Amino acid sequence: MDPKYKRNYAFNGIAVLLLVGALFWSRGNLDGYKIQIMNLIAVNIILALSLNLIYGFTGLFSLGHAGFMAIGAYTCSLLILPATYKQTMFLLQAPMWPFSVMHAPFFVAVIIAGLAAAFFGFLIGLPVLRLGGDYLGIATLGFAEIIRVLANNMPRVTNGALGLKGIPSYSNLWWNYGWCLLTLYVMVRLVRSNFGNALKAIRDDEVAARAMGINTFRYRLTSFTIGAFFAGVGGALLASLLTTIDPRMFIFTLTFNVLMIVVTGGLGSITGTILAGIVITVLLEWLRFVENPITFAGMTVPGVPGMRMVVFSLALLFIILFRHQGIMGRREFSWDWLFGLFRKRREA
Repeated sequence: MDPKYKRNYAFNGIAVLLLVGALFWSRGNLDGYKIQIMNLIAVNIILALSLNLIYGFTGLFSLGHAGFMAIGAYTCSLLILPATYKQTMFLLQAPMWPFSVMHAPFFVAVIIAGLAAAFFGFLIGLPVLRLGGDYLGIATLGFAEIIRVLANNMPRVTNGALGLKGIPSYSNLWWNYGWCLLTLYVMVRLVRSNFGNALKAIRDDEVAARAMGINTFRYRLTSFTIGAFFAGVGGALLASLLTTIDPRMFIFTLTFNVLMIVVTGGLGSITGTILAGIVITVLLEWLRFVENPITFAGMTVPGVPGMRMVVFSLALLFIILFRHQGIMGRREFSWDWLFGLFRKRREA
């Protein structure tokens, strides 16, 4: 094996060990609120990586992520909720069989949630991926809205507008960051493979890719399905983390938050997605103070609900206007780049 590969594997292992050490440290030294933010960071990175595969690497302008998240969230919740608790929680109508009795361990439930989202992604992708550009975005947005309306009007499956409450809180730092690392590994392997090269060719020039013999529709559909799978996984983890879900959660704003991470980090950059996932998740929580009354120089400014999203919308416009390539553009961090930088500085 090339010494560079050995070195890279060694440093990747060290990075994972440092992450594990940080998680151990945080459990004993951080309060519940900060741990919750760390959990949200991991979930948001999973969701952003899945959307970046669809939008950043394949060039599919999809706005249906909230729909896939809803499918994953409801599937996982119904699988991990005890059957006896479902009978008492469903107030509008009794739960439908087999949803009333089905049960599975958390890991299996998350896998099934991802597969359910991937299945719907495949079904929806068959017709809508023949569209392109804005038409694809509108079609996928319509799909997400259909899922939300169905969740609101299927009381025997989703408990309707009341939603599901008391979901077992299995989603912790270990589960979330474990799935985050797995998602990161899969995305890196995909992007660096011939499959990833084909996706980039389709993104850059679909006509030229088709002329080279690439089955563009099959690759687009596969990318869309894989992205839907990990969106379902993210939705499942989020449901268990929050322990309550309802249809109002899965509106377009949820997709917008994920899209904001992808655009801010850089379309087609895994490194940028990770950095933006951390920064934006923290800022979204920190900016909650603008929604509360603020006293400055003896004057009290009343809080405005939803103001933090206005601030972030303005920030996104600023990024698009003045740095449309995002934090990283399409660049990626690598150990080779880091050691090459050190070598150049030493030689200088």
